Amino acid sequence: MDETKTSGAGGPGGILEYRGQRIEVRRGQPEPLGAMLLRGGINFALFSRHATAVTLAIFEPGATDPLFLFPLDRRQNRTGDVWHAFIAGLCSGVGYGYLLDRSPNDNPRLYPYDSARLMLDPCAHAIVGGESWGVQREERERTTRSPYGLRQGFVTDEDFDWGDDQPLNRPMSDTVIYELHVRGFTRHPSSGAARPGTYAGLTERIPYLVDLGVTAVELLPVYEFEEADTGRRNPRTGEDLLNYWGYHPINFFSPNASYAVENKNGGQVREFKAMVRAFHRAGIEVILDVVFNHTAEGDQRGPSFSFRGIDNPTYYIIDPLTGEYYNYSGCGNTFNCNHPVARELIKDCLHYWVTEMHVDGFRFDLASILGRGSDGAVLSNPPLLEQIAFDPVLANTKVIAEAWDAAGLYQVGSFPSWRRWAEWNGKFRDDLRRFVKGDPGLVGALANRLAGSPDVYRCSGRSPLHSINFITCHDGFTLRDLVAYNGKHNEQNGEDNRDGGNDNQSWNCGAEGETAGLPSAEAARIEGLRLRQQKNLAALLLLSRGVPMLLGGDELGHTQRGNNNAYCQDNELSWMDWRQRETNAGLLRFFRELIRFRQSFISFRYGSFEEPPSCECRLSFHGAEPGRPDWSYESRSLAAWLTETDGGREDIYLMANAWWEPIDFTLPELPDGRRWRLKLDTSLASPDDIAAAGKERELIDPWRYTVGPRSVVALVAG
Repeated sequence: MDETKTSGAGGPGGILEYRGQRIEVRRGQPEPLGAMLLRGGINFALFSRHATAVTLAIFEPGATDPLFLFPLDRRQNRTGDVWHAFIAGLCSGVGYGYLLDRSPNDNPRLYPYDSARLMLDPCAHAIVGGESWGVQREERERTTRSPYGLRQGFVTDEDFDWGDDQPLNRPMSDTVIYELHVRGFTRHPSSGAARPGTYAGLTERIPYLVDLGVTAVELLPVYEFEEADTGRRNPRTGEDLLNYWGYHPINFFSPNASYAVENKNGGQVREFKAMVRAFHRAGIEVILDVVFNHTAEGDQRGPSFSFRGIDNPTYYIIDPLTGEYYNYSGCGNTFNCNHPVARELIKDCLHYWVTEMHVDGFRFDLASILGRGSDGAVLSNPPLLEQIAFDPVLANTKVIAEAWDAAGLYQVGSFPSWRRWAEWNGKFRDDLRRFVKGDPGLVGALANRLAGSPDVYRCSGRSPLHSINFITCHDGFTLRDLVAYNGKHNEQNGEDNRDGGNDNQSWNCGAEGETAGLPSAEAARIEGLRLRQQKNLAALLLLSRGVPMLLGGDELGHTQRGNNNAYCQDNELSWMDWRQRETNAGLLRFFRELIRFRQSFISFRYGSFEEPPSCECRLSFHGAEPGRPDWSYESRSLAAWLTETDGGREDIYLMANAWWEPIDFTLPELPDGRRWRLKLDTSLASPDDIAAAGKERELIDPWRYTVGPRSVVALVAG
């Protein structure tokens, strides 16, 4: 740094020298917030209503001590509640942050400023200092030995060669979502990825996803988050437990540097963009799981990274007298989403990911919190949700709500939507699990779920395409574990099995967990039933109206050995085991052909609850006899007849038997002399369990089909 003068602090109008250039501090502009690279320098703007002093710190790349400290003048460098400065002569490739202070008379519980601790810009597009995955925060800070803290914002050049890339805007009717974890998808040694656990490594696996047939990936959180904060160890292995899933945000704008190969000095931004571009070239959309309901700062005992140390009562829902954090998220604090400043921050963030990073949609974690006011009350007309619904920049962007929160608010079907918001349909998950398990009284619910959940969404003016149907997701049992465990087994999480849900609607098919210790015949019977149940659930999911979402790894029979809350397990319990492509090849083939079957017929993707006489798609329900569905409490079977008349007639007959005995179904008569052909039967072994397109076999008996115990069958006309 011999070419740099570092002898003192700069101030408004001061001139310094940096890399042979004259650095001059000017007044700057209050908009936009963040660090904006402009001709001749960088404009910095930070909102803080309650700070009485703000100092801008500039760092050399990789340095832990500031190169310059620029105290901002309250008269020249403040407009309203925004502190700002333009640093002429400064270019991209520098780190930065802010030191803020309060009046001595201010309550430190409400205004916990620390003038010696660097705060991250909430609008920073890149963060440096957290590139090494899994290093405990205390160890990081001990290693850096800097009083300013570990992480800094970083000013990066946003230029990137997108070519002709743009969001794909695939219709919801054609969408099949695949939820995955960026690190876990290729971290296992069996992945064969040259760059495992990274955005680039995920790019290497795009051909697999194309072959599977999914049209969108939903990525668990990819912004900068604090993974090393649990403070616990695995009681069996002694390894540090991490916040592996990423639901612990530090900054909403910046891609996680530890997920990038080139993770220094903004390289993570370019690598993320290259990943999105590669997905788009393959015809696959990218949906981000975003967490605006809380941050990694936690409650009063947590660290200060950014929001708390910048303007605590603006960014969080707190008791105005005591400073206590309201905890609707279950994570220590609740982001004050409907405060105008926080609301604008979220809007700017969504715009950035769509316009600059080219993502196609968002799934909002604990989205019901986004409908709470600054006092925590549930709003009837939440400004943030309405703003997102009508935002012109987001008009073609997929917006999906997890329509509940950790404080008991459950809004599936009643989430404020303006006919715009889609929802994770938790009722679909619960009803399908219970029906396939064999619970009574579920036939009527099954009919509603197959029809796109009209009982849930019709009254709000929405359609089947607002229902994101799923059986499993990152949170809970995998599909394999759903049929292999009656109860959770979360001992490795270090909380004595207290964490995770207790109401899983699972059934182990006769033995808890692995069957290796059972007699071979008994083990074979149980494993055969488990495989059939997995296929039953997959078939009903993908052959229901609505938008299906798969959990990555379910198509390979991935197991977490009964752990239904593996958020802290960064190991083979969570990682995708690619060896299962061979060991569970039949299940993988079943999923692949099932997706192709769904995509081949409009009936499964029909986007309306209305079926006028001229409708091209019709759906009717039947029982063991055509026209006679059994809606009784003890009934455990249902048939559905789907008819398409768009450019010719296509017929599909779906039969589901959750009874433990076979049922003979009388088949409806087809017009024009056509006959029923077998598309899939989950009771049959691979490859007979599902036929490729055009390879369906004509039935021996054209009038009757015996559906085996706990099986799903689909026939097509030909």
